[in-house]
Amino acid sequence: MIAVARRRFRPTYVYVIVSSMLTLFSFGLLGILFLAGNQLAEQLREQLEFTVILKDQVPPKEANKLCDSLRKYPWVKAAQYISKEEAARRFIEQTGEDFSDLLEYNPLFASINLKLQAAYTHPDSLIRLKTNLERHPWVSEFHYEKPVITLLHRHLRTASFVLIGISLVLLIAAVSIIDSTIRLAVYASRFLIRSMQLVGATGSFIMRPFLIRALVNGLLAALLAIGAIFLLNRFLRMQFPETAHLLSIDKQAIIFVFLLFLGILISVISTWLAVRKYLRMGVHDLY
Repeated sequence: MIAVARRRFRPTYVYVIVSSMLTLFSFGLLGILFLAGNQLAEQLREQLEFTVILKDQVPPKEANKLCDSLRKYPWVKAAQYISKEEAARRFIEQTGEDFSDLLEYNPLFASINLKLQAAYTHPDSLIRLKTNLERHPWVSEFHYEKPVITLLHRHLRTASFVLIGISLVLLIAAVSIIDSTIRLAVYASRFLIRSMQLVGATGSFIMRPFLIRALVNGLLAALLAIGAIFLLNRFLRMQFPETAHLLSIDKQAIIFVFLLFLGILISVISTWLAVRKYLRMGVHDLY
């Protein structure tokens, strides 16, 4: 009887798999967009330059030692010492003006250009960092464009909140769509469930094939969604190689495992709830 029912309602389960696959595919794409966006935001933060302006009397040897010591800190991504002479040369290249025609001395200061790890570029972290660095006897000022940093931080935080909000809405929609589709599939088998009850089958015996089918359907839907996302990602990497670094293999694996878990979990739970409902339903309620 179960085999007959499976053949009879197989198209319904195809709809379940396709619907679940499309929903998981959409959710997976948004997850990849979110992780790639975070990676891009981190790269933007790590490209920001901060300047440690040194006092005029600092010997070059001591300035180089300070630069080397800064490189050892975990919050420093890169550090480069710029001497007074190098600063003057860069100024002339950038502006096309030679101040030596007017002045008999170099008015520029030696400095250390820093690039920080993304986690330390938040405005609050920079305030603490500025306070600590300016306590050093060789440091005159820790300079950075505060309005630019604040504006960038605000925009990136807003974008993150928007993506998180969209992800939550899509997750709820994914659960609802998959659950509704599965309930319709189980609804088509309600008379089969009742017939098995009438011949003495226990609830667990009736539930078992439905849960196995749900597990298989959820697994197939998730694997199809993962395969589609993987192929799309490969295509985009071939078309736009410069974006390949935005999503590492580890982060892709996190998305794929989550989709696999989500597809199976929703399918099994929705099927269990739907079958349980019809097991408790009276014969007159089936019509």
